[in-house]
Amino acid sequence: MKPNHLRLALALSVLINLGVLGAVAYRAMVPPTAPAAGESLPRHLQLSAEQLHRWHESEAAFLGQLGTGADKIRVHRDRMIGAIFANTPDRALIDAERTAIARLQDEQQKLVIEQLLRERELLQPTQRERLARLLLEQPVGPSTIEQLHRD
Repeated sequence: MKPNHLRLALALSVLINLGVLGAVAYRAMVPPTAPAAGESLPRHLQLSAEQLHRWHESEAAFLGQLGTGADKIRVHRDRMIGAIFANTPDRALIDAERTAIARLQDEQQKLVIEQLLRERELLQPTQRERLARLLLEQPVGPSTIEQLHRD
């Protein structure tokens, strides 16, 4: 190689290394928004001992209600699917189950909103921002039924 080529190769190598170092430094400076693998949400939010105590008190009832609601939705969904695929579909039963599911889903949404409002009250502003960013980053995509009907 000629000296000019060596200088060019050296300059490119230095630029690439600087770019890699810059990317590593940037990643170290910007806090991750999603919890690391195996990291709990309270740990990710860096809750104090008092916050953690209040978080767990609030969370236990919420998760119980959410689970109960999900079980009820599953029962109505199963009945609706049975009615749809019966030898003679019962449109009144299908509509009644659909209405029950919609009502229960609305209740679930209200439960989630109330829980988030409770959590908001016990969080500091930076913790609120972190939780809000995390929630906004959650994927919103096609429903399971949409996925089943694609190729």
